[in-house]
Amino acid sequence: MTMTNFTGNVTQKTYEELLCSAVVAREIHNQLISLSVLNIFLSITAFLGNILILVALHKESSLHPPSKLLFRSLATTDLCVGIIAEPLAVTYWMSAVNERWNICRFAEVATSITSYMLCLVSLLILTAMSVDRLLALLLGLRYRQVVTLRRTYIAVFAFWLVSIAAQAMNVWDYGILYWYGNIILALCLVTSISSYTKIFLTLRHHQIQVQRNFQAKQQSQTIPLNAARYRKAVSSALWLQLTLLFCYLPFYVVSSLTVQSAVYSSFYLAWDYSATLVLLNSSINPILYCWKIKDVRQAAKNTIRQLPFVQRIGCREVY
Repeated sequence: MTMTNFTGNVTQKTYEELLCSAVVAREIHNQLISLSVLNIFLSITAFLGNILILVALHKESSLHPPSKLLFRSLATTDLCVGIIAEPLAVTYWMSAVNERWNICRFAEVATSITSYMLCLVSLLILTAMSVDRLLALLLGLRYRQVVTLRRTYIAVFAFWLVSIAAQAMNVWDYGILYWYGNIILALCLVTSISSYTKIFLTLRHHQIQVQRNFQAKQQSQTIPLNAARYRKAVSSALWLQLTLLFCYLPFYVVSSLTVQSAVYSSFYLAWDYSATLVLLNSSINPILYCWKIKDVRQAAKNTIRQLPFVQRIGCREVY
């Protein structure tokens, strides 16, 4: 979130100067408190939701291990958003409300680093999911030989290295980070769109073939069943991708306008509301897991039923 000065006009300030200043903080005092309350709620929901998903994924055994690793990595990243990024954002805003400027500047830098890093990792993991679904379709029986658990671990580790490298550029020059992020975003979007387009075209061609070979009893019974299961897996990954796009796009637009023009105080609230929408993604993903993945939904229900306070409520209802 750190910005650099673009002009020498005294009416224009960097992003952190806009927040960590008494004049602006007093003008938007109520909005800062509202943002803080909202992000406290989102922090709790992201923490509880993703803890539940991680437990459910640990119990779930039907997913291919590399695919499960990608889901677990995404849930872990969302969990870190809930326990690190959002509390830092709240500290950032409340330090401005209470005019603790030293804490404000430190929290701004910490929020910027953690939020950007975690969000970039999420974007890369979701792109990997789209490629994983495409490979599962194209490779067939060779999929389990090509997409191994070891290679998936290497890919996830590489995603974190890319994110850390991005933050190193942020320390050097924000302009480089901005274009670096844009390039990664563009590559991820092109890769995901290409993967899902290829998937849908292949599935359509496959459906036509199945209809032509309907007389073959073995084909008509086994292929549609496998195709239906695969479509559910693709649907889960696609919904996660679309949700991320919905949450990230407003922030990307606001960020682009801010970088390409002078930074005025009027950009501040738009910036932070759109940043909150980005953090909201970590609370929505667990809902999507339970909605779109039947086995995860059932495992989550079983986990909730085993909670002590839920069991006590159940006992009281029995008696």
